[in-house]
Amino acid sequence: MPSAPRQIRALVFDVFGTVVDWRGSIVRECRALGRRRRIAADWEAFADAWRAGYRPAMARVRSGELPWMNIDRLHRMILDGLLAQFGLEGLTEDELDDLNRVWHRLDPWPDARRGLALLKRRHVIATLSNGNVALLVPRPISAPRPSSASSPRRSCWSPRTRTTCAPRRPAASPPRSCAGRARRGRK
Repeated sequence: MPSAPRQIRALVFDVFGTVVDWRGSIVRECRALGRRRRIAADWEAFADAWRAGYRPAMARVRSGELPWMNIDRLHRMILDGLLAQFGLEGLTEDELDDLNRVWHRLDPWPDARRGLALLKRRHVIATLSNGNVALLVPRPISAPRPSSASSPRRSCWSPRTRTTCAPRRPAASPPRSCAGRARRGRK
């Protein structure tokens, strides 16, 4: 006897890369900073290096080498490690704090708002992200206001089972009725 078709009720998705253009957003803000401060840096390489530090930093937290910290502190730690390499040592503390908050100002992909609004008409939508709630809620894509299932609410970074399975509870949906999307383009 064939099983009943799977009815998807909840959709969970990653934000960074899937919904927002993290690389383009960081490069644009860094170019503006460079013009203001007369800093000539390879901003594309800087953005890539900043993001490349993410998985190794998370691994250090997961292993216990570093205490658990939210994504803002993790991004700042990575940023501080890149200052000399990219000639950014002259930035003030306020400028560094503002630069670190670029992750809170990422632009959505052109089709993200409309796509999320369309999905929300028929499904519960929720983020599945390592970003903390403060990083996800004010997102420009939040017009369709997805629920947040961010990993830091559980002091756990993906790809851990308890992280990737957690959104099923907030959606009050059985596991077979959930679907997810990992990313698009560069990560």
